[in-house]
Amino acid sequence: MSITTTDDIASKLSQYVDDNMPLYIERLREAVAIQSVSAEPEKRPEIVRMMQWTKKQVDDLGGECTLKENPCGSGDLPPILLGQFGNDSAKKTVCVYGHLDVQPAAKEDGWNTDPFELTEIDGKLFGRGATDDKGPALSWLWVVEAHQKLGIDIPVNIKLIYEGLEEYGSEGMFETVMELSKPGKFLSDVDFFCISDNYWLGKKKPCLTYGLRGMSYFEVAVRCSTQDLHSGVLGGCVHEAMTDLIHLMATLVDSSGKILIEGIMDDVAPVTPEEEALYTEIDFDINEFKKECGVATVSNALLHEDKMKLLMARWRYPTLSLHGIEGGFSGTGAKTVIPARVAGKFSLRLVPDQDPKRIAAVVEAHLKKKFEELNSPNVLEIKTHHGAKAWLSNPKHPNYQAGANAIQKVFGMGPDYTREGGSIPITTWLEDATQMNVLLLPIGACDDMAHSQNEKYNLINMSNGVKVLGLYLHELGKIGGPKPSSCRCEPLTEEEMMIPGAFVRGFRCKCEM
Repeated sequence: MSITTTDDIASKLSQYVDDNMPLYIERLREAVAIQSVSAEPEKRPEIVRMMQWTKKQVDDLGGECTLKENPCGSGDLPPILLGQFGNDSAKKTVCVYGHLDVQPAAKEDGWNTDPFELTEIDGKLFGRGATDDKGPALSWLWVVEAHQKLGIDIPVNIKLIYEGLEEYGSEGMFETVMELSKPGKFLSDVDFFCISDNYWLGKKKPCLTYGLRGMSYFEVAVRCSTQDLHSGVLGGCVHEAMTDLIHLMATLVDSSGKILIEGIMDDVAPVTPEEEALYTEIDFDINEFKKECGVATVSNALLHEDKMKLLMARWRYPTLSLHGIEGGFSGTGAKTVIPARVAGKFSLRLVPDQDPKRIAAVVEAHLKKKFEELNSPNVLEIKTHHGAKAWLSNPKHPNYQAGANAIQKVFGMGPDYTREGGSIPITTWLEDATQMNVLLLPIGACDDMAHSQNEKYNLINMSNGVKVLGLYLHELGKIGGPKPSSCRCEPLTEEEMMIPGAFVRGFRCKCEM
């Protein structure tokens, strides 16, 4: 008997996933054992081995897979995996992104178990890369296998793009995305993107993420001498660099978190009633959040005690953080030195409509003005390290609706719609290069401890994650109309945008109107 209805598919898929969890755990155990740490050059061969291991998984499922040479470096960087299941021109195509490299980890860092030996304790799988991002990335292969074993047709074509340097700056990925997005290339016929490389806001309720903040990172330095000086011999004689720097750093942000740089907030869009409504129903416990932040037993205080204000400050408003000071003396004990040069590090998290180039100009102008006010004869240096734009999608886009419908079927509840305070550059690269919608569909819980000691992946999240990804494909298959990637119409005017059912990127355009 053929399986045709969505409810039938959901039931069969759910049972199959539950029955095969031991198999998935063993496969994840194999993957975690491969120490694909991208920050340690001596372990780069392990990343290549991880890529080859994954390629074999794709090959064994009958997919097409190649390991593309990284366009940067001199052959010493790990390849990028490109995979594909299905090439039916009558079907739409979804491309999933993931990464197979991990953060450094060692037992002596404070892990309770060997970080590269997947260990199950109380329904949790502990191991480096379990949740970030090997578990979610491999889940797509388990989804394909489940459909094959059950004899269920996958209603969309699936493409994979997995990298091995995400935890080390994604070197070569920008260039690869730009190249593969050209007409006739690997990404040119992709209609939807999906990324599972972030986390739920809490521990129990799933979410979909539609916004990420950008970033601008700065270094401001002051030099007062050609060498460090003795404070007993020359204190009171020279204009000290550290004194100037502390004054400058204090002009950037106050203790309530308010950014003091004039012009920073000029491009921040006002909150709309529609946007505000998205925050109302979000499941978020401030007291639990205090514990997760580690402030509960220290100050037991946050900058905002109201849920909506706190989440907006975390997601949709810019922030400025001071990170540290380079130079002088910062070790234990005492050293009476006047540092010749000190450099303060700080960054801003940016929101949509803020241009990193404009932000850099505003910050530089502010620092120069404040330095002039000090009347210091010392030398000021300002450096912008890097900048990235914020990303904001439309939670009403059909790609998001597909994700929400899948979550509803698996969990019996709709998702929260969240934004993230951090940055995932690949999201912007993919969307800018292809003009197709990117969905962030997190699987892991907020306490998975990615990048930290004792990283874990809840068995229930792993199981439900495979089910959600599988049903998401079927929800995508229900989307009507032409392939979004086949349309390259000019964007609609503001007047045309007001027409009911008008343009949503990758879905509605002039050719349909």
